[in-house]
Amino acid sequence: MNSPSPVDSSSSFFSNVLTPGSSLHPTFLLVVDGAFGALLVVLLALAAVTRGNLHFFALILIELGLWASVKWFVHELQNVPAQEGQAATAGGKKQASRLKDD
Repeated sequence: MNSPSPVDSSSSFFSNVLTPGSSLHPTFLLVVDGAFGALLVVLLALAAVTRGNLHFFALILIELGLWASVKWFVHELQNVPAQEGQAATAGGKKQASRLKDD
């Protein structure tokens, strides 16, 4: 009964990240959200420590915009395969009906 070692699971995570289509993997999305959340916490802490320096508030807005754009892109990316699959199926039916007519 060999249990996977922590090194194996981290190497499998990194090999999974490097495969095509891995940007839709739930673990990868969780890591991305965690990284953006950690960055937000750091920027908020730095804004508090510097007594409201406007530069940190600008960086917070940039970070939130980037986080929102990544979430939007992933949402759109999840919708694309369903649309392509439907188009391919519809195109295949049209071609099959044309072949029957000939």
